[in-house]
Amino acid sequence: MKNNMKRIGYIGFGKMGLNQALRLKEQGIEIVGFNRSVEGKVKAITAGIDAKNSIKEMCEALEVQPQGSKEVEPRIVWIMVSHQGVDEVLNELYSYLNKGDIIIDGGNSFYKESMRRALEAEQKGFEFLDAGVSGGPNGARNGACIMVGGKKEIYDLCEDIFKLASAPNAYKYFGISGAGHFVKMVHNGIEYGMMQAIGEGFEVLKRSEFNLNLKEVSELYQNRSVVESRLVGWLHNGFEKFGEELVGISGEVSHSGECEWTVNTAKELNVPVKIIEDSLEFRKRSAGNPSFTGKVLSTMRTMFGGHEVKEK
Repeated sequence: MKNNMKRIGYIGFGKMGLNQALRLKEQGIEIVGFNRSVEGKVKAITAGIDAKNSIKEMCEALEVQPQGSKEVEPRIVWIMVSHQGVDEVLNELYSYLNKGDIIIDGGNSFYKESMRRALEAEQKGFEFLDAGVSGGPNGARNGACIMVGGKKEIYDLCEDIFKLASAPNAYKYFGISGAGHFVKMVHNGIEYGMMQAIGEGFEVLKRSEFNLNLKEVSELYQNRSVVESRLVGWLHNGFEKFGEELVGISGEVSHSGECEWTVNTAKELNVPVKIIEDSLEFRKRSAGNPSFTGKVLSTMRTMFGGHEVKEK
């Protein structure tokens, strides 16, 4: 492993960030991190991560001179914050990093913003990679699926990190800046459509005259059927946890707005995405209009993403 891989900066210890940082730590990478909220910082420290009091302090702690080398290798900082907070973090990092240092945005950022940020970073003398991360908190902890965009030579320098953070064979480089977050954006749109189909199908099953055991249906679907999937598996786990009526689960479904990026981009490309668009509109309409389909969607959301989906 290259010297600059042995210690990296990490910003953002939310559900995804903390789990991924812990995985990297267990893979032999020393994590020096920062989290704006005290709660996230305390959780990181409790988990054995060196969480500093400021981004400045974190960057200073990353100053490592490789033995026997006169050339300082670039520092690497992975940021895992909401897309609304990325620019603020970047601007602060630019004040404390050295020219040539590498920043990886592993959050859900809009791909055009990632393209802009990569250009701005390059103009300031820094390197930038966009990395879409899929798999939810459990995937972040045990091996995620990672989609990367940016300069190929910078990706090559950081490939060991992506390999260690991922499940086996679950990371790929997709090309120029923005490509990683673009692939993840479309992934999120597909996810909405797949979840919607499962939700609607299970409401049809529930309303039929056959008094079906939905937990058993979901269990069977998970054994060599064409619709076998992690989503159906999470739904089955949800039936086991909450019962067939999904007691306590909200029939109103939240949406992050990221699927809307896929819908709007598809319109720009003149590609009809009726299923994805309808799934987004369903979530919007579900506010104040709960349904069993909504309960199924909310159940999958909490089982793979740990989202708050309690009935109001």
